[in-house]
Amino acid sequence: MTWKSAARPHKKRSREFFTTIGAIVFLLSIIMAFFKEFLLIGTVWAVAFLSYVLAKTEPETVEHSLTSRGVKTEKNKYRWGELMRFWFEEKWGQTILYIDTFRAFPGRLMMLLGDVPREKAKEILVEAMRHGATDYVAEYTVSVVKLADEEIKGRIIGKEGRNIRTFELLTGVDVDLDEVKEIRISCFDPVRREIARVSLERLITDGRIQPAKIEEIVSKTKNDIERLVHEAGQKLSHDVGVFDLPLEIIDLLGRFRYRFSYGQNMIAHTLEETKIGIKLASEVGADVDVVRRACLLHDIGKVITEDEGTHVQLGADLLRRFKFPEKVINAVYEHHEDKPFSSVESVLVYIADAISGARPGARVEDIEAYVKRMKSLEEVALTFKGVKSVFALSAGREVRVVVEPLEVDDASLVKLAHDIAGKIEKEQTYPGQVKVTVVREVRAFGIAK
Repeated sequence: MTWKSAARPHKKRSREFFTTIGAIVFLLSIIMAFFKEFLLIGTVWAVAFLSYVLAKTEPETVEHSLTSRGVKTEKNKYRWGELMRFWFEEKWGQTILYIDTFRAFPGRLMMLLGDVPREKAKEILVEAMRHGATDYVAEYTVSVVKLADEEIKGRIIGKEGRNIRTFELLTGVDVDLDEVKEIRISCFDPVRREIARVSLERLITDGRIQPAKIEEIVSKTKNDIERLVHEAGQKLSHDVGVFDLPLEIIDLLGRFRYRFSYGQNMIAHTLEETKIGIKLASEVGADVDVVRRACLLHDIGKVITEDEGTHVQLGADLLRRFKFPEKVINAVYEHHEDKPFSSVESVLVYIADAISGARPGARVEDIEAYVKRMKSLEEVALTFKGVKSVFALSAGREVRVVVEPLEVDDASLVKLAHDIAGKIEKEQTYPGQVKVTVVREVRAFGIAK
């Protein structure tokens, strides 16, 4: 659906309106002059003049589109995976559509519907957000910065590669310049990737791309993103009714803003799961507070990148360090059935997680990307001498390697498993962990005649 409308709400004002405003401003100026507030007088007149200009100037007309891929407004495009929620407001007889985004900037889109019926726009938005698919690899590891001109790449690289080396060193990302009129930023850490994306966009806008400026802008962007992360974590915890979390936990929850799991943003998933869990706990008479906290914190291990382990183990260890109640820790540890359920609250957290992740349209993985990821994991192991066959299992979370018993002895199995895991870690992109199991089987036959 495509339509054209004004860029901002606008209402024509009569001459009497401006006369009244002018008289009020003039009266205020006399009062402030009596108190010698001359700076305040200037501010009041500046605001009045700006309001006059905006009221007299007709806003330009822009084109908006709602498609199966996302939202397009003016020259900017937003995929459905980048959009959080929407609502409508009425102002001066005009219907305005607001859409919150997961981007640092802009955090919110505003579009006037014009002649488009509100119900029609709502129906398209709901249907598209329900079925909108997003690319798996891009969500996990890649952000894209569009370029207006290919010549900008030369300035980004800099003399003898100084600029790009400085940028990669400060942000901890890999920068790919091979694509036409775009730069791909790759990193397993979504927060570092977002810092790099915003910093690069600001550098391109500023135009002064050199090591000192890169360091200044990256430092400023880190502070901005850290503030946004903290605010996102605080808002998420407050939205579900938890107000006493440690600051470190709140900051980790805020990282959910930039983290996706199979196309589902983790803030949206956590909020949805917690509401489902609270409702279930209320219905069956379980401890609502335990379920509330366990649902809120069940995936917090996914944003801990400094330590090794599954997200279940990392999350439980973190909660144990902050001395959370044992029931909450157990519910987090058991939400993937890693060990038997110890309470009804653990079962409810598991059910709420399954409902949120399994509902139609919640999670999507591109089948081609999935197959490519499975094949690439198998191909890595096949490069080692003595490997007979390889099987990628559990959606890529385990690689089972079968070796030729005559070429690989028992003493070499541990080293081979370690070498394969190291090569996968260095060359492949994957969520969580990949377990490598090496199998050596010897069969001897004898025939009795």
